[in-house]
Amino acid sequence: MKYGWLALGTAMLVAPAMAQTDRDAAREWRTYGHDKGGQRHSPLTQITPANAARLAPAWTWHMRPPGDPAAPAADANAERQAQAEGLAAPRRRARFAASQVTPLVVDGRMYLTTPYGRVVALDAASGRELWATPIPTAGQPSIRGLEYWPGDGEHGPRLFLGTRDGLLVALDAQTGAFAAGFGQQGMVELKTPEVLNGASPRFYGMTSPPIVFENLVITGSAVQEFPDKGAAGDVRAWDARTGQLVWTFHSVPRPGEPNHGTWSGGEAQRSGVNVWGFLTLDAARGIVYMPFAAPSWDRYGGDRKGDNLYSGSLVAADARTGKYLWHFQVIRHDIWDNDLQAPPLLLDMQVKGRTVPAVAVVSKNALLFVLDRVTGKPILPVAQRRFPGSQVPGEAAAPTQPYPLVTPPLGRTAFKPADLARLTPEHTAACQAWIDKDRLQPGGLYVPVPLDRPIISFPGTLGGANWGGATYDPARQLLLVNTMDFGQVQSLVRAKPGSPFPYERGPVFGRFVQSGTRLPCQAPPWGRLSAVDMRSGRIAWAVPLGVTDSLPEGKRQTGRPNIGGAISTAGGVTFIGATDDARFRAFATATGKLLWEVKLDAAAHATPITWAGPDGRQYVAIASSGGSFLDSPLTGDSLSVFALPPGEQ
Repeated sequence: MKYGWLALGTAMLVAPAMAQTDRDAAREWRTYGHDKGGQRHSPLTQITPANAARLAPAWTWHMRPPGDPAAPAADANAERQAQAEGLAAPRRRARFAASQVTPLVVDGRMYLTTPYGRVVALDAASGRELWATPIPTAGQPSIRGLEYWPGDGEHGPRLFLGTRDGLLVALDAQTGAFAAGFGQQGMVELKTPEVLNGASPRFYGMTSPPIVFENLVITGSAVQEFPDKGAAGDVRAWDARTGQLVWTFHSVPRPGEPNHGTWSGGEAQRSGVNVWGFLTLDAARGIVYMPFAAPSWDRYGGDRKGDNLYSGSLVAADARTGKYLWHFQVIRHDIWDNDLQAPPLLLDMQVKGRTVPAVAVVSKNALLFVLDRVTGKPILPVAQRRFPGSQVPGEAAAPTQPYPLVTPPLGRTAFKPADLARLTPEHTAACQAWIDKDRLQPGGLYVPVPLDRPIISFPGTLGGANWGGATYDPARQLLLVNTMDFGQVQSLVRAKPGSPFPYERGPVFGRFVQSGTRLPCQAPPWGRLSAVDMRSGRIAWAVPLGVTDSLPEGKRQTGRPNIGGAISTAGGVTFIGATDDARFRAFATATGKLLWEVKLDAAAHATPITWAGPDGRQYVAIASSGGSFLDSPLTGDSLSVFALPPGEQ
């Protein structure tokens, strides 16, 4: 089966003339994606490929409060469990905690959440602290940031954020006080009976910011990955003034709702199928775009035969009412933890001489889909491609999966013995010994996890792409996305008596890396930054992203696993941290040439921002702490800000 249409002309996206208020907003960073459509593109032009090498530190601010005796959730496994299952992360004595925050800059103020239980406002020009509000909850504020609401005339501007233990918090943006009249003392309980399905309330929270549309705050959630029954992943909208629930979109359709009936069973009280990543908006059309994750449990689906909508789907709904508009399922019957989670990116394309509003979707599967954002129909052609069936008794993998026909995969999708890394004799020997000892079998895209036989899955459970997603430069018509080639070794075994599933994860499990090192076992690149020309859908360029410092000189340009996102600017520069080598980099958007890099105190598993200061300088900021699913060392707590030296603009 093949559907969609191609015949692209020159894909032009021309920015319309902006009113002064819109121009001022564009020079700042007022929402995670810079704009509600998630392009993460700034119109600022001061920093260019010609001068980016002269970027220098402007100021640094430390997230850990002075005198703080300990940092919460520094344990990587505890952090991973908290993020995956929506738990309030356990606390222990440690020096630093993990942050993936993208700050906001509004009217000269910078706002951010910290992993030390505080929301903070800074002077964006100097880093001077203006106010700090502790959040009185067992769960930390959202690890990836917060959202801004400009107010409505009767209510002043507010900041909205979720917590890991399931509260929606509203703060006065001017003072940091809890917003009067919103919920109970500025907080709304998200763990309501309607979504908990009788499950423990500790399995529900938020790790990413909500998104604001008009006077609504729209929230996703982080829920459990196992067991299968638990809190629902429904998306909900709340009144930004009062905190009252306005609408609910059921992530698993109920009887009488569109697309009910794609589960052979097991949909009642099903957990997963949640938006733990980022929502985006077509504000002019009043459409919210929701990227849904896999169902729980995401390695075996014998109890949920069928396509399992809306898991693995991009869903469009009326942002005012939550009414379903359309969906496109990227992963049918997900048994790989492939999750959609990156922000759906809105752009305009020229197709057969007319402008088509588009939305681009990337995910852990390393595939790029480009759809008409009004209808959900593919713009770049897609076919239903056959993939192997499952040999696990009781499982019924989908016989076909959607596969893009124009843009090739943006990351590794298979492994064979000839792909073994040959960087040093010791590394090659250790990886080969592991393959031989545990009889690891080659795996690939949509190859089901087998029973009692470990395979090497590519993409792995981290991707491909992850929550960082893509950025889009409309003038150069380039979509840029960072991906990693980080394989996963896994298998299923028969479960112990009393388990809710017939199978469980096998004992041979983990990243496909040499034990005791951070060296993946397959040949590089291990991470890359790619640019897709949206006039044709073809890859314009791809470069390794990151270096491996532990390798011998001359072999370090391997690319590195990365979590976080990139931003682009009208000056022709793309900025990105993300890699586990603790660097922050600038690339020429048009060519992929590395222009500048700086070593940070820790890996920057976050998305940077850029804005114009009152002194006329363009600033760029990134948070660095380490941590994340990559288990990068927790060695810092910095928000680092860079600019061209005074007088060199």
